[in-house]
Amino acid sequence: MKLIRVGAAVLNQIPLDWDGNRTRIEGAIAAARAGGVSILCLPELCISGYGCEDAFYSPGVQATALDVLLEIAPSTGGMIVGVGLPLFYNRALYNAVALLVDGRLVGFAAKRNLAGDGIYYEPRWFKPWPLHHVAHIEVGGREVPLGADLFDCGGVKIGFEICEDAWVANRPGGKLALEGADVILNPSASHFAFGKHEVRKRFVIEGSRAFGVAYVYTNHLGNEAGRIIYDGGVLIASAGQLIAAGERFSYRDFDVTSAVVDITDNRMIQTRTGSFRPEVDDRAIDVPFAYPELEPVARPAAARSWEQGERVQEEEFARAVALAMFDYLRKSRSRGFVVSLSGGADSAAVSCLVALMVHFAAAQLGMDGLRARLSYIDLAGASTPRDVVGRLLTCAYQSTRNSGPVTRAAAREVASAIGAQYLELDVDAMVQGYIDMVERAIERPLEWQRDDVPLQNVQARARGPSVWLLANIQNALLLATSNRSEAAVGYATMDGDTCGGLSPIAGIDKAFLRRWLAWLQDAGPSGLFAIPALSAVTVQAPTAELRPPDEKQTDEKDLMPYDVLEAIEDSAIRDRHTPVEVFQEMRVRFPALSAAQLVTYVERFTRLWCRNQWKRERYAPSFHLDDKNLDPKTWCRFPILSGGFERELAELRAYAARAP
Repeated sequence: MKLIRVGAAVLNQIPLDWDGNRTRIEGAIAAARAGGVSILCLPELCISGYGCEDAFYSPGVQATALDVLLEIAPSTGGMIVGVGLPLFYNRALYNAVALLVDGRLVGFAAKRNLAGDGIYYEPRWFKPWPLHHVAHIEVGGREVPLGADLFDCGGVKIGFEICEDAWVANRPGGKLALEGADVILNPSASHFAFGKHEVRKRFVIEGSRAFGVAYVYTNHLGNEAGRIIYDGGVLIASAGQLIAAGERFSYRDFDVTSAVVDITDNRMIQTRTGSFRPEVDDRAIDVPFAYPELEPVARPAAARSWEQGERVQEEEFARAVALAMFDYLRKSRSRGFVVSLSGGADSAAVSCLVALMVHFAAAQLGMDGLRARLSYIDLAGASTPRDVVGRLLTCAYQSTRNSGPVTRAAAREVASAIGAQYLELDVDAMVQGYIDMVERAIERPLEWQRDDVPLQNVQARARGPSVWLLANIQNALLLATSNRSEAAVGYATMDGDTCGGLSPIAGIDKAFLRRWLAWLQDAGPSGLFAIPALSAVTVQAPTAELRPPDEKQTDEKDLMPYDVLEAIEDSAIRDRHTPVEVFQEMRVRFPALSAAQLVTYVERFTRLWCRNQWKRERYAPSFHLDDKNLDPKTWCRFPILSGGFERELAELRAYAARAP
């Protein structure tokens, strides 16, 4: 029996924040040492930050990363620590992990499979390290190996799968197992998406079983660089069993999770496996190290968490976006948020997310810890989370003559329920001022039958200057309130409801958002509370409330039912189906709708999608939440100018005319 305590730390890093990143790394190392950890895995590119983008090209960035690595090295006395950084060698840049052993740099592993799909652009900056090649590089006056498969540290062989390496079919772990690996470390920068954590669990558990190793996975945490959310979530498996799992969506700077593994037990699993054919050549880098003697320990019983409930997606949305907003607030040094609260679903959701952000942070950090994390904001006298919400969030209801008492009351009730500052601003005079000025200039009156869209848009745009003014006065961040369904079809006014420096819900569709609000109204996140006042919002049919009241305007009357819109968007954009294929799928999904109605909806969606790419290009930064993201800067690219699928739509009409 050879027992070793292995561990991993999640880190909330910031690109190019050299001193801050080093401090958090050293804090995690100290915490791991205090917990008796011998082998510690830190996240991918954690010295520089993962999201440096084209700054990776800077020789100064590469040199500084090495300088910081050497500053960290002395803190690893008595430990083995893997630390990620960009590494320049022979006119190429590599995504590398430095192995520090007992205060010394002993070598580097390098990533073999680069992530180049979806939100990832690693091949833009890095080169994949070739299999079975080891070079040598001089660092700090010493020559150390680069690209080694295994490091034999005191008789325990340690190898690496770096993030994407574990997601490919031909994982490096298979080769490492044949070479006798005892521990595989996986330093990752794996973005949050709904349900993705379960996939990670599968490859960690299966890796430990198939490779006969202790498998240690770690990740970044929080909103590192603006758009991507990292959920953390350390995973440690041995002999095909998950033996430790770290908390996700933590508000701390770092969290360490550890477990005791039996190296001998894993080796014997391979011994008993008839198909195992080990390589007999020993190419591991030999590194002296002495492990402390450990006694067997009982594994603690797993506590029940919110991840075991029935509404995990609702929980994940609340926790992911709240944490992302908290990090965006403090890392941008903004002093709060301003929301144009219309009394509808979108702005209510954004406002409630701010409140949840504060309550999640206070529940985990305590009020003193929350104030410390936001120490640049004056929170003196704020003794409860509700007090902090009142300091951080200002909601403004901005009425015109087309606004009704229902939305006004809903806005007031929601703001009151969450403890936000609430203002009412009448912008009708500004709207009429613009209309009168333009009517005089063009020498004709503006009329609803002739000028419907311009008259709607001027109301939405007239609301922008006042909320921007409030945000500027308070040095706060204005939050845009447009959702992904609106982005898909352009059902949003540029410089109106798209005003803002951050768009928290632009990554989620309206159908889910309405379900989420109903859940928040009745249940709410585990360990927090429900917000019953949302019933004033959820009872309404979504409406822009920009036409005269007697027209009874609703979003779904202007567009189509939101569940149909979501289904068409999934088929056309996520799955990249042609209009005919979308129509065929919708006939199965919505048999109650006539063929003619479905043709209208598919054609309307397609034309609006093509026409409004320019709007999606101008949206404020939003968060990545799933594989249906429409953000053209990180996920879904589409030309601003296109042929608009005219040929395909003609084929759709012809096909539908022949359809039974």
